[in-house]
Amino acid sequence: MDVPEPSRSPLELVDDLDRIEEALALAVADALRMHKRAGNHICVGRDGKVEWIQPEDIVVPGDE
Repeated sequence: MDVPEPSRSPLELVDDLDRIEEALALAVADALRMHKRAGNHICVGRDGKVEWIQPEDIVVPGDE
């Protein structure tokens, strides 16, 4: 990921939603990879209920 340009104000950086969403998506994908590799379950919310996902069933966006 690129380093923010020093000429941009903090408000401009916070308003850059595209970069924020990209950073969050990368962080989530990294966390899913780490859980899968370590053999840890994850939980997700589906239809108002908590569902546990087995490590072998974790799908990492971009790794399909």
